[in-house]
Amino acid sequence: MGKLILVATPIGNLADVSTRQTEALQQADLVAAEDTRHSGLLLQHLGLKKPLLSYYQHNEEKREGRLLAELQAGRTVALVSDAGTPGICDPGSAILRAAVAEGHEVDAVPGPCALIQALILSGLPTERFAFEGFLPRGQALPPYLESLRQEQRTLIFYEAPHRLQNSLQMLLQAFGPERQIAVCRELTKKFQEINRGSLAEICALWQERQPKGEFVLVLAGAEAEQTAAAAEPAAVQEHLARLLAGGMKHKAAAKEVAAIYKLPVSEVYQMGLALKK
Repeated sequence: MGKLILVATPIGNLADVSTRQTEALQQADLVAAEDTRHSGLLLQHLGLKKPLLSYYQHNEEKREGRLLAELQAGRTVALVSDAGTPGICDPGSAILRAAVAEGHEVDAVPGPCALIQALILSGLPTERFAFEGFLPRGQALPPYLESLRQEQRTLIFYEAPHRLQNSLQMLLQAFGPERQIAVCRELTKKFQEINRGSLAEICALWQERQPKGEFVLVLAGAEAEQTAAAAEPAAVQEHLARLLAGGMKHKAAAKEVAAIYKLPVSEVYQMGLALKK
């Protein structure tokens, strides 16, 4: 049986590559890479020449059979993404599960991960946190943010530069001007930058700038007293009214609000009927 190794790679600074990462790539018979050109530069930096196979979001299913065949032949396959840890907002978890199911040996070589780097540098609580990946697009974003308003854990999001300004404005509307946030840009790179402050302050800052680079947003969780206050009937009705005003169907809105506030769906549904009168 073969061996699959998920190898973390630097998120911007090649000096962060470790001895174990280098050894894992050196031992591999094949390197499956999110972008073969990008990973080719990393291998060149390490003085390694290895066969490369593209493995990215839109060809994961197609490549699975090829990689499993390599493993069945007793070969060692190293899987890397463009930057960071495979499987975290990048391909990796699907082929790992498939390899486990077939009884192949699997391993992971730890290393850089943008969400952890951002959390540490944010200055916000690190004891409990939730990674939410990239923010949804379009009409899915407002109800999604509403579902997180009472979350007490620190929240971490990835965001693209062309969407940053709009996403910050949406966060401001959903969580209020005083909620604390850290916007982390170009982590570990030459122009690394961390902006910390209230949502009002950070929104104003980035409305005056042209976002460039890669961003991680770290948002403070709700205070315990805020969560308790939110369970008051007036707060529940306000939340429900916002969802209905945004175009969400009555039944769907009732289910979502009931789940957030841990109330019976029928009770919240009746609140909605009262709002319509």
